[in-house]
Amino acid sequence: MITSAFTHNGRAAVMAIINRTPDSFYDQGATESFDLALARATQVIDDGATIIDIGGVKAGPGEYVSAEEEIERVVPLIHTISHTFPHITISVDTWRAEVAAPAIEAGATLINDTWAGHDPELAEVAGHYHVGYVCSHTGGVQPRTRPYRVRFDDITVAVIDETTRQAERAVGLGVPENKILIDPTHDFGKNTHHGLELLRHIDTIVNTGWPVLMALSNKDFIGETLNRPIKERLPGTLAATCWAASKGVAAFRAHEVKETADVIYMTAAIAGHTPPKNVTRGLA
Repeated sequence: MITSAFTHNGRAAVMAIINRTPDSFYDQGATESFDLALARATQVIDDGATIIDIGGVKAGPGEYVSAEEEIERVVPLIHTISHTFPHITISVDTWRAEVAAPAIEAGATLINDTWAGHDPELAEVAGHYHVGYVCSHTGGVQPRTRPYRVRFDDITVAVIDETTRQAERAVGLGVPENKILIDPTHDFGKNTHHGLELLRHIDTIVNTGWPVLMALSNKDFIGETLNRPIKERLPGTLAATCWAASKGVAAFRAHEVKETADVIYMTAAIAGHTPPKNVTRGLA
């Protein structure tokens, strides 16, 4: 079992989401501006995030964003955060090698490749700079497209095969083994039944030995399971987070950082892995 460089005192890390986009599915441009994005970085670090994931292109369908525009959106913010908070891991959420390189030079130390190696040079960039790399599963779906009548003989096996193959390639290219994360990548190339099945068998994915990242926050599979709109999916997200944290997941990508950090801490306390923070009841 590989010990992840991203876990925090033996607990799962929280990866906070900052989207410098006008059309993010969840916040609808709340951190599009530089100043608001920087303010959110300050807040989520205070709330318990140890990784900040910065993206410049909406994951789903939308207006075309060139690589040049994506660079303009993410690189200045990465530079500022890396100098202001040098102890924080900065992740760049991109599928383009031409974006990843300047992001790393600005201070990013993790590439979140949510489109499963669509650009094969992306892992090469990570290896060249010896930074971390997220290996995801999309089942071959093209970037920024929706899944359509997707089928898998066994979704858990498919995820393990694709992500571990990417992980082994990344290590061969120079990515440090303990800076690899494998991500089942809920909703990307999958339906709601697949999302639930991946959670049901998350211990099998954890048992590959590769540290696992889960991006569950307010996803459509949660919305469809509960029949809830985007802004009413936090309880479902936290339930899924608690389940996955109890199975040994190494990091969680989240919109609501404080709540996610509390769930992770409480799950670890129940398991006896971490002590209560402030105990006085019945002791005086």
